[in-house]
Amino acid sequence: MNQIERVYKIDRLLRIQPRSAIALQHELEVSSATLKRDLEYMRSRLYAPIVFDRSIGAYKLDDSLPDSHRYALPGLWFSAAEIHALLALQHLIHEIEPSGFMQPHIQPLAERLEKLLEDQKTSSEEFRNRVHIIGLGKRNQNPVFFEKIGHALINRLRLRIRYLARSTAETTQREISPLRLIHYRENWYLDAWCHERNAVRNFSVDAIEELDILEVAAINIELDQAETSFGNGYGIFSGKQMNTAKLRFSPTRARWVSNEQWHPHQNGSFDETGHFVLELPYADHRELTMDILKHGPDCEVLEPVELREHVFSQIKAMQKKYSE
Repeated sequence: MNQIERVYKIDRLLRIQPRSAIALQHELEVSSATLKRDLEYMRSRLYAPIVFDRSIGAYKLDDSLPDSHRYALPGLWFSAAEIHALLALQHLIHEIEPSGFMQPHIQPLAERLEKLLEDQKTSSEEFRNRVHIIGLGKRNQNPVFFEKIGHALINRLRLRIRYLARSTAETTQREISPLRLIHYRENWYLDAWCHERNAVRNFSVDAIEELDILEVAAINIELDQAETSFGNGYGIFSGKQMNTAKLRFSPTRARWVSNEQWHPHQNGSFDETGHFVLELPYADHRELTMDILKHGPDCEVLEPVELREHVFSQIKAMQKKYSE
């Protein structure tokens, strides 16, 4: 029986009737020293109003003590290993998004978990020292905007934003009903119903230049409708008109690509020459083209012709630029 289980049993026994130290030791099958540590833990960490009544020679719960109103065992307890896992998860979330709107809610929980593990703090600190996440291509964003988006999402309120469309350098004012946040390739995107376009749109959070919460209820759009609007194509750029890309990777590059997931609905197989052939759906060629080009001559576009020609034109443009 671990300490958490003993704490619950002590609480249950003392709520029934006062117990002597000998009786508690017998019920818990522990030594006198262990019982004293458990009782002190309950008093100092959980504010349990446990007192020793000398008149009856037994421990009891005294509801008249000042801290007695603060005492209540949580409905859910974790083992030491589970607490370490939760603290590790909190650390990973902080590494991914140190200024995210979740941090103010997660940090108090982490502090409480750390207190429960006060005697075993070394291992949780060791994890934080030994695990570091490096984000590549991560764009800076306004933490205040991020927190406001989270507030609007949870409370189902509309937002008014000034948004920069990088592809056209155009800035527009939008009123939107936020649907969900998406963390994709080190950056955050917001799916929302745009009241100006009367359609679901995707906004890069770091491209929002101004943001205000409106005291107007957001409209309810089913999340599966957002999936339909953006389609199931490759990457963050999507649409309804789907194509299928067929890519062939060299035997050397295949050692990596064959274990990668480019898309949930992809199909991949090795041919007789050791090349890896990957097929996946896409609607917008922009992001797919960038990922193809990063593999250089180790990736060949087999189909469709339009994608092949677009990749070829990008290669020619780069060659021309570097030859000038």
